[in-house]
Amino acid sequence: MILTDGATRRFLFLQGPHGPFFAKLARRLRVSGATCHRVGFSFGDRAFWTDGASYTAFRGPLADWPETCAALLDTHEITDLVLYGDTRPVHAEAIKLAKARGLRVHVFEEGYLRPWWVTYERGGSNGHSPLMDLSMDDIRAALTQQRSPPIEAPAHWGEMRHHVFYGALYHALVLAGQRGYRQMAPHRGVTVGQEFVLHFKRLVFMPLHWAQRAIATARIKRGGYPYHLVLLQLDHDASLRHHGAFPTTRAFFEHVIEGFATGAPPHHHLVLKAHPLEDGRVPQRRLIGEIAGRFGVADRVHYLRGGKLAHLLDNARSALTVNSTAAQQALWRGLPVRAFGASVYARPELTSDQPVAAFFADPQPPDRAAYTAFRQYLLQSSQLPGGYYSTRGRRQLYRQIVDRMLAEPTPKTAAASAQHLRVVSGTG
Repeated sequence: MILTDGATRRFLFLQGPHGPFFAKLARRLRVSGATCHRVGFSFGDRAFWTDGASYTAFRGPLADWPETCAALLDTHEITDLVLYGDTRPVHAEAIKLAKARGLRVHVFEEGYLRPWWVTYERGGSNGHSPLMDLSMDDIRAALTQQRSPPIEAPAHWGEMRHHVFYGALYHALVLAGQRGYRQMAPHRGVTVGQEFVLHFKRLVFMPLHWAQRAIATARIKRGGYPYHLVLLQLDHDASLRHHGAFPTTRAFFEHVIEGFATGAPPHHHLVLKAHPLEDGRVPQRRLIGEIAGRFGVADRVHYLRGGKLAHLLDNARSALTVNSTAAQQALWRGLPVRAFGASVYARPELTSDQPVAAFFADPQPPDRAAYTAFRQYLLQSSQLPGGYYSTRGRRQLYRQIVDRMLAEPTPKTAAASAQHLRVVSGTG
């Protein structure tokens, strides 16, 4: 790894994870000599950025953003763009402008191997990740260039309650300061007030939902029937909306439940597990009940609001999803996986492309050796131990991320696949 002189680097931060992660990351980059600026799109962004002198408020309308962003990149002579997720409109436009100028683009996301890691890539993530251009042969060749020992899961730290807390706090701040950013439209399709209410209700009802999940999980485990597990995603999940195969959540439910009714053995059951952060903006339980009743399988289809994924996967026959990263836990166990969207793991060696009814009848498992290589590649290229929301998780992440961001590829006469690895990881 070659580290550049931080004094030559000028970072522009856009929107990050809820909470103080970006502000504290910028503080560490400044210690290296780098200059850091921030563009905020709400009072929530401003509240968590402690250095007011380096903060620029963009107050909209969205049509003015390309011109404003281009001016910021040029005026501050930005060398690096930093953001969380690459699909929201302001981020997608900024990435286009940054790449046209030859700037480095640092993309953070939730971990492909959650819950113990976060994702850091250059250029894009999920369906825009450089990983999408790699075949398994490329990955195996790239692994031979690496000398790092296998990476094991780090120690456990709690993130979920911190994630929920910061989500509620952020949207409360956005609501409180909405007057100053009145022209900015939310990118998730609901108002700021509705977003706050959803986060607040999720925070308040966490104990009740935990009890409901525990009871439902125990009932499924004691049922004694074979079951297939559907891994649901948040309706506003950027990966689902931009890289999925269905126009609505209802369409996904109908496709899977119809295939189950048609292809699964009559003694098999179907368990649809909600995302741990599901906030109720889509009435999933009601939709699933209606669709299962229409196809005559209501007594064999179960909805579970969250729950411990590991416990459910231990006894599942297969897993289905649009493109949830949770599918990686199923692949790690050797379970057959049917994915219906673009994702870094959706490749012939790992996931099935069978018609859904045929999958339920006879699901084809992944190539275990291929997944072992793929997982190791992820750990060496784009996954970092830590988290965005808890103090302990951030501390673990900061130990590695500054060096990764300051790193430049080393010149090598290696194969093209090794070059792909350096693009993904920012290392040599």
